[in-house]
Order: sequence, then C-alpha cells, then structure tokens
Amino acid sequence: MAGRLLRRAAGIVATLLVTSLLVFGSVQLAPGDPASFLLGGRSASPSAVAAIKEQYHLNDPFPVQYAKWIGGVVTGDLGRSAQFRQDVAGLIAARLPTTLWLIGYAGLLILVGGLALGALAALRRGVVDRTVLIGTGVATATPSFVAAIGLISLFSVELGWFPAFGNGSGLGGRISHLTLPAAALALTFVGLLARVTRTSMLEELGREHVEVARSRGIPGSDVVRRHVLRNALAPITTVTGTIVAGLLVATSIVETAFGLSGVGQLLVSSVTVKDFPVVQAVSLLVVLAFVGANLVVDLVQPLIDPRPSHPKGGVR
Repeated sequence: MAGRLLRRAAGIVATLLVTSLLVFGSVQLAPGDPASFLLGGRSASPSAVAAIKEQYHLNDPFPVQYAKWIGGVVTGDLGRSAQFRQDVAGLIAARLPTTLWLIGYAGLLILVGGLALGALAALRRGVVDRTVLIGTGVATATPSFVAAIGLISLFSVELGWFPAFGNGSGLGGRISHLTLPAAALALTFVGLLARVTRTSMLEELGREHVEVARSRGIPGSDVVRRHVLRNALAPITTVTGTIVAGLLVATSIVETAFGLSGVGQLLVSSVTVKDFPVVQAVSLLVVLAFVGANLVVDLVQPLIDPRPSHPKGGVR
C-alpha cells in the first residue's frame, strides 16, 4: 500500500506539472494583449504601458513567466486579478463555498437518482426497464444550459416554486436558490450513473453465485443487497471520476445561467476579459480536484472489490 501511494503521489505531481504548463501556455497563446485590458481601453504613453507589462511580468520570456507563476502557486500566491484588483486566492476563497454547495447538492441528486433508477431498471425488466432507458437517454443527451432554461421556465416563471437567480442566504434560502441549478447540473449525470448501475447490476444478476443464493431460498432483497449491489459498486465507483470532472466543468455554465457568484462564473467572466491569473488559477484548481477525486476512487476500489487481479487480466 505504501508503494502504491508513493507511485500515485508521483503520478499526481507529474500530472499537475504537465497540466499547469499546458494551462499557462494556452492562456499565453490566446489572442489579444492583456495590457490593453489593464489600461481599460484608455490610451497611455509608452512608458505607462511598459510599467504595466513590467508589473505583470509580461515582457519576460515564457519560461521565466512560468517559473515565477508556478513558484507563486507552490507558496500559495496565485497572483493578482487584473479585473477585480484583488488577490486571486481571496477571490476564489470567497466564491468557493457556493460552488461546493452546488456540487454537493447535485452529487446527492446524482447518487440517489442514478442508483435508484439503475437498480429499478435492472430489477424490473420490461416496461419499467424500457421507460428508464428512454428517460435516462434523454437526460444524458440534454446539455446543462438547456436543462437550466427548461427548469427556469417551468418551476420559476410558470409555477413560481423556486427562485431563478442568486445564491440565497441562510440554510433554507441557499437550498431553495440552489435546487434548480443543482437539478440542471445533475440531470445528465443521473442518466449516466443510472445506465452504468443498470448494466453492472444486470451482469451481477446473471452470476452463478446469485442463482445459487436464490435456489437456497434466501430472500430476494438480501440477495440484491449482499450479492448484487455490493459487487456492482466497483464500476459504479470508477465512473464517479468522470462524473466529478463533468460537474466541475459544467458548474461554469450553470452558475452563469442562474446568476450564482461561484468559481465557475468567475472563470467565465475572467476568460471574457482575459484575466490571466484568475483563469490559470481556476483551471489548475479544477485539474487538482479531478486528480484528487480519481485518487480517492483508486484507494476505495480495493476496499469494494478486494480480489487481486491476475497478471493477464483475470482473477485468482
């Protein structure tokens, strides 16, 4: 286990270094001059432009700029936002709770809805199974911004059940304001998790040990809980890494649609005005969260399925 953790840690460090280089390089290659935004569209003397470029290290060679940036990241200095004239770390810290609430709420909906629908489809073949397949197919194919528009039109404008914009205050207000955004964010992933759950449970239901357990008269609920659902959790857990990545990316669309002041909305506004330090910091944060989620999945996987893998791909 110690050796595995060391290898995973080395892989994470290498992934973050390569990703940080790609993020920094892609932002630098974007068209436009960040100095023009810093000036706010005003004309300035060459000396003023030179001073701004010196302050933000815009004249330094690319390797020097990257080294200064990554050195600041390691020490907790993410730079200063050109748009807000504030430290990037403070901006992200102020907006992070809203994004975490949104992801947590959506994650709960995904787990409950995806597992319930997938299990229902696997255990109730026929009309129920086909209905779930059609419904999850539609959900999976529906983009988050389309779901946001539909939810706002129905539940906010027509029915007036939930507010359409803002973060809300207090526990009740926050839950009320985040219900529609969380539903829009979760819709696609509920369909994905439901289909993975259905496929995995159908595979386990056809196993020989499940048939033996049924032939011994063990109640069906116990068979499903002990022999089917538990063994089906391995692929379900694996797909959570993809779900986490999708949630982190989709938050920018959902937060913008619902007027939430979260990290995703901050990223969108920063890309629009070419606020390089914010774009780089948020992009690296997303990568870090994705890598961390996959690390947790890799560590939990042996606990769910402790069977050692055969070198040729089978099990012993």
